[in-house]
Amino acid sequence: MYQGIRISGFGGQGVISAGVLLAYTGMSEGKEVSFFPAYGAEMRGGTANCSVVVSSEEVAAPIVSAPDTAIVLNEPSLAKFEPLVKPGGLLIVNTSLINSKPTRKDIRILNVPCNEIASQLGNGKVMNMVALGAFAAATGAVSIEAIAKALPKVYKKLKPEVIELNVQALKKGAGFKLN
Repeated sequence: MYQGIRISGFGGQGVISAGVLLAYTGMSEGKEVSFFPAYGAEMRGGTANCSVVVSSEEVAAPIVSAPDTAIVLNEPSLAKFEPLVKPGGLLIVNTSLINSKPTRKDIRILNVPCNEIASQLGNGKVMNMVALGAFAAATGAVSIEAIAKALPKVYKKLKPEVIELNVQALKKGAGFKLN
């Protein structure tokens, strides 16, 4: 099993944070992982992204140039990363902020209104967890349970109620299925 993932969105959407959590979760499940963030001026509102690899075998390179899965959280990310997804791969689209429709017919598309769900849960900051939940359910690369277990270890300063809110967001995201 090898899953190369690119997560991309505006700085401040929790892109890097989601990548760190995903990598830690993979390690906690005994998998080989790599994590490679890409940001700079992006932290001020531009597009930030990261590469994460979760694999049952040794990871040769940390950068994922042709992802098995791309999670795009904003419009510029769709334009940049849709063309890079491997044929047969998965594109998770945050339909709360992306109005354009993906054009490729050789990949699977999972539309998830991440911001809308996070708002319904009462905290817009958990939108990245909605996306991770959708990813985990659609790919099986990591489990929702393992992500939930990793949350307090990765984010040591979060209060228990905030951890629980993140778990709720993961579960809501996991409820979205491919068409």
